[in-house]
This record gives sequence, structure tokens and C-alpha cells, in this order.
Amino acid sequence: MKILKYLFLLVLLSLVALSIFVATQKGDYKVERSKVINSPKAAVYNYVNDYKNWANFGSWIAQDLEMKIYYPQNTVGKGASYSWQGKEGNGNMKTIFVKENDSITQKMNYQGTTSNVFWSFKDTLGGTKVTWKTTGKMSFLFKIYTAFTGGVDKVIGGIYEKSLANLDKTLDYEINTYSIKVDGLVKMPETFYLHQTFTSEISKVIKNFRIVTPKIITFCKKNNLPLAGKPFVIYHTYDLVNGLTRISICVPIKNQIYTSAGSDLLTGKLEAYEAIKTTLTGDYSHLTKTLDKGKAYSNAKQIFADPSLSHIEVYITSKTEKESPSKWVTEIYYPTKPKLVVNKINVITKKVETVPTITEVLTPDTEVSAPKAKTNVTVTKTKSDVIVPKAKKEAVVPKAKKTAPPVKEVEIPSEF
Repeated sequence: MKILKYLFLLVLLSLVALSIFVATQKGDYKVERSKVINSPKAAVYNYVNDYKNWANFGSWIAQDLEMKIYYPQNTVGKGASYSWQGKEGNGNMKTIFVKENDSITQKMNYQGTTSNVFWSFKDTLGGTKVTWKTTGKMSFLFKIYTAFTGGVDKVIGGIYEKSLANLDKTLDYEINTYSIKVDGLVKMPETFYLHQTFTSEISKVIKNFRIVTPKIITFCKKNNLPLAGKPFVIYHTYDLVNGLTRISICVPIKNQIYTSAGSDLLTGKLEAYEAIKTTLTGDYSHLTKTLDKGKAYSNAKQIFADPSLSHIEVYITSKTEKESPSKWVTEIYYPTKPKLVVNKINVITKKVETVPTITEVLTPDTEVSAPKAKTNVTVTKTKSDVIVPKAKKEAVVPKAKKTAPPVKEVEIPSEF
């Protein structure tokens, strides 16, 4: 019995000693890992900025197949969040600050341990350098856990290293798997639409599209306005030098309506028109290549573009339908300049028979017979008179009329 008591006291003293040791350890920590991702900076930033993509690269999720993840309505940008419940604990994360294509700041709570999480994205040789850092203060339980698993840097650092490797592998496929097809000249029908127009940075068009489009669709639902196809963006100007564009973010509707003066949303109409169509299947980072192919086709075929606008992008399959960027489908239309068509008119010129001119001067006793002709000529016999036949009227040729140039149209392919 005494031996058991001594053993019990020894274990108790060991636990007390361990508790004192753990409690006196520094609770503040900082863990940081970096990796070069073989994808464009904007693509990497947009992918990480959406919590719905984290299940594709987070190593802690892959290790716990029973983990349940909960997504609220907003999972992108400032104010976005998500939470999880796993066999090793529960947690949640919220985005508190973003700088477009540059950095993200988040707040995480895991099993009572609160930490600040920072992401930075920098262009570098071979792709994008991604730095993932976390700072915080460990709870007592987390101190015990890390004490038995090699320390906080090894625990969190190992998770970050595996997750960054997964991110590189996932993005290498999703971002760099794409195709561009030049469909050629197509005819687009008349389209009515609701829109909001403003000037935007070219790099922020997709972000603005994701903000404005849901507002227009909500307006349509509240006012019982049937939609007539996929959302699209009209690029009125496209200034690559300054990185600015004047755009209209549009949602097609079946019937034309009128909005009140001062409204943020306005109505518009695209007349029927012809356009050069190109189709991108893949991430939006390849839109510039798609635009270039459309222009090259236009130049090769000597088809002149309509100078009144730059181009139109129709988002057939976007992030709302497919999470994988490799499956997004975007159609781009270059409206062409209308051709002037002149109708051919058959002009018939009748042959006019001429009558010889009589210039002979008649004397008093001379009789003159007028030459036979198909037209009647009156001859008068007087002194020093000149007999001149009546001239025939010249045939009048009608002037050719020009037809009006063909009207312009846009078709927005499929229904919502």
C-alpha cells in the first residue's frame, strides 16, 4: 500500500510540476511560413480570399474527414467568415481587413486560443511569393498540447507548410488549365437590361461585378422582373495605359422598363448587331489573352470594330455556379462597325431617234417637204424662216437610293 501511495504522490507531483512549468512558459507566439506559388498574384489572392476554397488546400481539413464546415452568406473579402467542428476541436475565422491583390488580415479563435492571421502576396520570379503568418497568445490547454507535440512552431508551422504546398498544387491546375476559342462572326439579338455605370480599375472589374450583380438581381426579384439571360459587362472604354475602364454592369431582362430619375439603376437597350465572339474556359486571369485573340482575328479578317465601345463580356458559368476556376466560361464580343449597303437599281435608257436639223433658207416660191420622222415636225413656209424640229425630252434616270445600315443586336445566351 505504501508503494502505491508513493507512486500516486509521485504522479501528482509530476503533474503539478508540469502544470507549473507550462503555466510559466511564455504564452505569446509567432509562426511564419512562405512559399512561391506558380500562379499569377491576382489569381492566388482571389483564391485565398474566399473561405469556400480553403477546404481544397487546408491540411487540417484533409486530416479530419469528419470535420463539419459552416459557411455564412459572405465568404469573400472584409467581413467574410466561416467556422468548423472537428474531432480535435472547434474554431472560427473572420476577415477584418483586405488590400486588393496585396494582403489579407484575419482573426481566428480555436479552442479558446485567439490569434491574428496575416497573408501577403508579392510578385516574384516563378510566380507569387505567399507569406502566411500568425501571432497570438496560447491558452493553458494549447500550451499542454504543444508541449507534448514539439512546440507551437512545429505544430502550426507544419500545418502551414503542408497547406501552402496543397495551395500551389491546386492552383497550378485550376488557374493554369484553360482554353480559348475564336468562334468568329455572330449575330446578336436585341436585348433590354438594367445596369449601373461607373469608372473602375481594370483589375477590380470582377470584384465590382460580384458586388453589383446581386443587387440588380435582388431588385428584379422584388419588382417581379423576369430575367432574360446571364449577367454581362459592357466596356465603354478600356485604357490599358492608366489601368482604367468605363463599364456598365448589366443584368438582361425580358421587357423594357423605366426607372425613376436619380436611381442608381438605369435601363438600357442593345440593338441587334454583329460581333466577333471568343470564348474563354478558365480563370479570369486569362481574359487579356482572350481579348488579344479576338483582336488578331479581327485584323486578319479585316473586320472593323465599332468605335462606340470596346467589348462586352458575358459570364456564362461563374463562381456562383462552379467553385473551380478551370470550369468558368466567359464569352467576349467585339461589336463590328455596320456596313453601308446600297441597293442595285436597273437603269433602262430608251433609244431616242434624232431628227435631222433643217438649215436651208427658203425662197418665196419654193415648197419644202419635211423629212419623215417618228415625231411630228411642223414646217412653215416663209421668207428667211428656218425650220427646226421640236426636240425630244431626254430620258430621266432615277437616282439610286441607299438603304439604312443593318441594326445592331446582342444575345445573352442562357437563362439564370
